[in-house]
Formats: sequence, C-alpha cells, structure tokens
Amino acid sequence: MLSIVIPTYNEEKNIPILYKELKSVLNEYQYEIIFVDDGSSDNTFPIIKSVAQKDKKVKLISFKRNYGKSAALSAGFENAKGDIIITLDADLQDDPKEIPRFIEKINQGYDLVSGWKFKRKDSLTKIISSRFFNFLTSMLTKVKIHDINCGFKAYKKEVLKNINIYGELHRYIPVLAFWKGYKIGEIKVEHHPRMYGKSKYGATRLFKGFLDLITVKFLMSYGSRPLHLFGLIGMLCFLLGAIIGLYLTYLRFLNYKIGDRPLLMLAVLLIVLGVQFISLGLLGEMIISKKKQETIRK
Repeated sequence: MLSIVIPTYNEEKNIPILYKELKSVLNEYQYEIIFVDDGSSDNTFPIIKSVAQKDKKVKLISFKRNYGKSAALSAGFENAKGDIIITLDADLQDDPKEIPRFIEKINQGYDLVSGWKFKRKDSLTKIISSRFFNFLTSMLTKVKIHDINCGFKAYKKEVLKNINIYGELHRYIPVLAFWKGYKIGEIKVEHHPRMYGKSKYGATRLFKGFLDLITVKFLMSYGSRPLHLFGLIGMLCFLLGAIIGLYLTYLRFLNYKIGDRPLLMLAVLLIVLGVQFISLGLLGEMIISKKKQETIRK
C-alpha cells in the first residue's frame, strides 16, 4: 500500500497534469493520493475537490489559511494508511515516473530514501544557495545527503511515527531519522523546470531553514543532555566572574577603591548568568528524566 502525500499551495494549473501522471504510474500498485491544500487563494481547492469526488483513491485535506509545508506534511502523514509514504511537490518539477525507483530502494532495506535533483532546473541563485545550505547541513549533522531539501522522498511508515515535525523541520526529516538510527538512502531523480505558478522559495524561507538547522543540531547533540551545553556555558561564566571577583578583592586589600569599577558589575553579572545557565540545564535534565519515566510507565 502506497500513500502519496502532496502539499499544495496555489498550484491550480499543475494539479490536473500531476494527477494524470500519477495515475499512469500507480496503476500497478495499491495506493492512495493525499492532497493537502495549504490555504490556497486560487482554484487549487475546488480542482482537487472535483478530482476527489470522481476518484475514491484521492483524498483532500484543506487548511483555512497557509500554515506552511511542515504542517501540510504532518496532516498528510497522520492520514496516510500506506506502508510506504512518498512525498513530492505539486509544481511538476518532480517526475512521478521516479516512484518505482524509490520503492525499489526501500525494498533494498532502507527506511528513508531522499531524491537528489542531480541536474537541477532552477535559477542560479536558488541553486547556489541550496548547495551552500546542503554543504552546511552535511558538515554540521554528518548526514551525507546531496539534496536534503528535495521534497521527493519515500519513507517507511514507522519512521514518520517516531518523528515530530514543526516550523521548517520538514527539510531535516532525513537528519532526524538518521539520529534515531534509521537507514538513509539517496537516488538521483529527474528534475523539470517550473511551467506554471510561482516558486515559494525566498530569503525568509532560507532564514527560517537556518534557524531550524541550529535547532536540529542542538537536538542531535544535546537533546538528551542539555546540562552538557548550558552547564558548560554556566561554568565558564561563573569561573570568569569568580576570577574577576578575586582580582577585585585583592585590589581591595591593597586599599584600592573598587565600588565604582565596571569590573565589579561585570563580575556580578557573570556569576549570576553562570548560575542561571546551570539552573536552566538542570531544569532541562529534570524535564527529560520525567518524560523518560512516563514513557517507561506506558
């Protein structure tokens, strides 16, 4: 059983073509197609609704407003019944004829297979920024995937059950899956230039993606031991503040005035910050410990 999950936003001209291409590829499989309309302002919703009324294998999930791709994918994953879930974009740049190759790779023992737009048909700006972002992600997370942001992916259902996606974290599902011990693979896929509609890519999306990369890096390195990060920062601040305090105490014994020195304020600030960071790390450890106990009880 395959579940094809397609997040859509203002893709009215692409939907009929994409549906036709999917039908021609999926005829030999047991499948369902789940379109998630992310608050489109054009005729995307009525077009998909019309298709769903004629074809029982097509499902439609609709948002009242635009919540973002992660929310759309999450809704699709929650409603997917397939053993293998495949995601692709609705802009016709992903080619449905690649789906059998994803399934073949999954059947070789991989839990998640990501597409690699080897000959990308996008603007030069988009290509350069994407390559830089992929390089940075690979360097920080140690996940060797060439095109982590490619929307064309295949997953075993159990992978998605164990991953919580929000914000812009949909692009980092392979990283989160790798972190949990799943086997990650990659295949080169054919990529087409956009014919209809406008790209949703922009500087804001790039900025959000970078912030989420920091989030993922933190979760991978310190998600189960926050005290190791906050405690280290706290100890450094506390020790630096204590050293400055000892130096000022030495000066006081030599009859120097220290009450109006900026160093005194800095010493107090560093000590207070140190205590706060250590306390923050301890609180994080307590929360994680409580969650683990609740999981064991269940």
